[in-house]
Amino acid sequence: MKMFKKLAGLLLAMIMVFSMSTVASATQGTNDNSGSITINDAVEGHTYNAYQILVLESYNTDAKAYAYKANADWAVWLKAQTQYVSIDAQGYVTWVEGADAAAFAKAALAHATATGIKPDATKTADGTAVSFTGLNLGYYLIDTTLGTLCSLDTTTPNVEMQEKNEVPSQKKEVQEDSDGSWGDKNTAEIGDTVNYKTTINAKKGAQGYVLHDVMSAGLTLDPDSIEAAGLTKGQDANSGDYHVVTTGLGDGCTFEVVFHQSYLDTITANTDIVVTYSAVVNENAQVSPSDNPNTTKLEYGEASSPEDKFTPPSETKTYTFKVDVVKTDDKNKVLDGARFKLYDAKTGGNEIALVEVSDGFYRLAKDGETGVEYITTVDGQLEIKGFDANTNYYLEETKAPDGYNKLAERVEIAVKEANLNASVSNDTWQSGGVHIVNKTGSLIPSTGGMGTTIFYIIGGVLVAAAGIFFVIRRRVSAGK
Repeated sequence: MKMFKKLAGLLLAMIMVFSMSTVASATQGTNDNSGSITINDAVEGHTYNAYQILVLESYNTDAKAYAYKANADWAVWLKAQTQYVSIDAQGYVTWVEGADAAAFAKAALAHATATGIKPDATKTADGTAVSFTGLNLGYYLIDTTLGTLCSLDTTTPNVEMQEKNEVPSQKKEVQEDSDGSWGDKNTAEIGDTVNYKTTINAKKGAQGYVLHDVMSAGLTLDPDSIEAAGLTKGQDANSGDYHVVTTGLGDGCTFEVVFHQSYLDTITANTDIVVTYSAVVNENAQVSPSDNPNTTKLEYGEASSPEDKFTPPSETKTYTFKVDVVKTDDKNKVLDGARFKLYDAKTGGNEIALVEVSDGFYRLAKDGETGVEYITTVDGQLEIKGFDANTNYYLEETKAPDGYNKLAERVEIAVKEANLNASVSNDTWQSGGVHIVNKTGSLIPSTGGMGTTIFYIIGGVLVAAAGIFFVIRRRVSAGK
């Protein structure tokens, strides 16, 4: 990895810098520190290094004749680069006709990095131009921490070139399972698998590309799902086009995709690299309006400051929802003692497993989890979290509160793109949520008690009282 970072940011220029006080047709000296290189449209914050590979011993502009010899630091290596240059018995260097200058530049920078050759000049861009001055004339290699290649024109005695590099970019997207579309947000339920893709717009001469991904606590990565389309996944830096790192990361990342320089060297024009992977929404998922973010950024080059080392982050957000259930009597007073199960259909269907988080709080179970036997209210209320948007579930009452009639059919829970929140005050349902009402009947008399006997007794007493009243009245009348 360190090796790739050291090789990051290759900005090539094979440039001839010539020094002359007047236009001359005669041979001139070239070791007078009068040469300069100016890079226009430089990228602020990135560092540019200049390496003198060849010394310009003499030149004649009218004859277009130039005599080069190897810089001492490069002499041994140059002798082995026969596909690019030839060196005669006196040490003069000639370019091989048709040789690939860009490939030579890559090899030269790799040699400088591996052997510790120091640049002859270093500048960090603090604006839109970088200038190297006081250079001896010669054949120079320019590299930068920006991370891509460009070609530069040559003039004498001073070189002025345009920075042709572009910063790579990356875009992260998440798939909405309801319609298969890709965007920056989606909805899902606990236990769902969520698909992601990150598209990297790689530039010609890409160097040191590492994709960093950070998943929030509510998402569990499936490490086996990470793939770069069309590329070969290796086990480590020594195999394939890239490899994936999921352990031992000290930067807070969930995983990193390291692209091997051997693959990056094959990029000759803007190229999209598409990385796909998936995660499961887990029990730690935040409920809307909070979200469950997933963030990526692309590392490139070897800039010293983080803001110049990474592309801006790209983020997706996954939302999940919760439902409040309130059980009351027909006067909206809360009731406890009811038991429920959750199903995915109005009748029949599959029971949905629910896990108890705490008293009165439940969530949808993940694959492999065993749910509770039933759910019940606390103070007439319960909460279920982890629903996807635009879904329909059904609560079946398996036991009603004591003294109340059990519901005849299941109650629908229709989740849209919002929570179903309930308001309860003073033990009375006010509004919202899923409101479930139980009714009760009046006391019905039983034939096993006194029944109508009491009415016969009362009737007998009244009849007797009437008789006594009649006898007394007759005696009063006879006395008169």
